[in-house]
Formats: sequence, C-alpha cells, structure tokens
Amino acid sequence: MEQYNKRGYLNSNFRIFHIKDTVSKEFDFHYHDFHKITIFIRGNVQYIIEGKSYELEPYDIVLVNRNDIHRVQVDSSKPYERIIVYISPGFMEDYKTSEYDLNYCFEKAKKEHSNVLRIHSLEKSSLFKITNRLEHSFHDNEYASSLYRQILFLEFMIQLNRAAIKNHVEFLDTELYNTKVVDIMQYINAHLTENLDIDSLAGTFYISKYYMMRLFKAETGYTIGNYITYRRLLHARDLIFDGMPITQACFASGFHDYSTFSRAYKSEFSEAPRNLLRQ
Repeated sequence: MEQYNKRGYLNSNFRIFHIKDTVSKEFDFHYHDFHKITIFIRGNVQYIIEGKSYELEPYDIVLVNRNDIHRVQVDSSKPYERIIVYISPGFMEDYKTSEYDLNYCFEKAKKEHSNVLRIHSLEKSSLFKITNRLEHSFHDNEYASSLYRQILFLEFMIQLNRAAIKNHVEFLDTELYNTKVVDIMQYINAHLTENLDIDSLAGTFYISKYYMMRLFKAETGYTIGNYITYRRLLHARDLIFDGMPITQACFASGFHDYSTFSRAYKSEFSEAPRNLLRQ
C-alpha cells in the first residue's frame, strides 16, 4: 500500500509557529491527525488539498481538516513566509458551548467545498487586524509573550468565525482541479461502507475505468484503491477511538476481512489497532 506520511506533531491543545524560509524541495502528500491553519504571508505557493489546488495570495487563510491529504508546491526562488497553527480536535470541543462553536469555520468550509478563505478590503477587516497583530507578536520578547500569543490566537479564531458567519470572507473556489476527480473523492467518502470496486465506480461516473484510474493518479498523486483503503482506515480508527470494538469497527468501515484490515492498519499507522485502546 502506498504510504501517505503523517507530518508534524501535537502534544497540547494547539501549537503556533512563524516560519520564513526558502523551500528547496516539494513536499510529498501527507496528512495530520489534527486540524491545521496556515496564514499565508508571502511567497509563490500552490496548496493542493484533497484533489483541489489553490494559488495563494498574501493573508489567505488555509484550513486543512485532520486527515485531509495535502501538499504544498513552493517557488524556491522566493521566501515562503507563513504562520502555521496545529489544533487538536479536543481544542474545538473545549471551546464549544450552546452560544458558539470555534469549529464553525471548518464546517462551513466543508459545505462550501473550499479550503481557502480570502479577506477582502484588508484595511477595513477586523480579521486582518488581529492577523497582523498575531504576525507581529512573534517579534515580542517581553513578559509572558507566548501566553499573549495564545490569547491573540483565540481572538483570531473568534474573528475568523465571525467573518465566516457574516460572509466577510470569500471561500475561495478554484478552477485548478478536475471536477470529475473531486466528485469521485466525495463519492468515496460518502459511501465508504459500500462496494467501491473500480468497475462499479467507473459505471457510476460513466467513464472508462482505465481512464478514471489514470486521471485520478495524475490529479492526486495516489491510486483510487489506496485512497479508499486510507479513508476506511481513518474511519475505523475514529470508531475505535470512540469506543467501538475493533472487529466491529473493521466491518463498519467497509472492510470484509479482519486480517486484511489489521495488516493495512499496521502498515499505515505503524501500530496494531489494539494500541489505540491503550491511549
């Protein structure tokens, strides 16, 4: 099975970085088991997330859901500057009440089928102002600077969700993707427990299976079979984490054979499914 490397780490509610470098290589497709926000500041960057590709402009905000397969292509002749925030799923739950939900921006992004938010009229935007303060806070070495930066991040999340609610940001659409491939990916994610063999998929979308396989690989960098297995594994892992017995989670995720599931799980996550129970 083709591997999609897990990158980054997170051992707290969130971690925030300010990075400016000249990237000398392309990143491989990878995923995180936490949410990721990238505030793009400058450079020449193309972000590819779940088959969609976005050309970024300064202060675009990129939302990557946990487990989304993505990569970034960078023009190495120009410095790539960004603020990156890793957010645990538990962080969103901790700040969720009947009055507000900081996860709203991620949920709306899913509905809009977009991963990039663009701020218009920067000089008038409250979101841009707090983004600018957050950017400059990395040069602050005064008392409790790291705590202050965390407080600014919470304010950023509040303003981000307010902007999303009031439609003061644009959920960026892009023509830089093949709609057929995105449709196939969305269909796979909506029918994980059903029959998803190549012939049935090709029949569903009325295209040649050989053309479909070549197109999917060319647009995403991975095969349809590997993508299906990966998505089923992630679904099974979430079910196990939520308390479902391992064998039941195996079949509830679309696998028809436990030994196949167990081998694929160990190959992808480098541990046995039972290890998740200990966590």
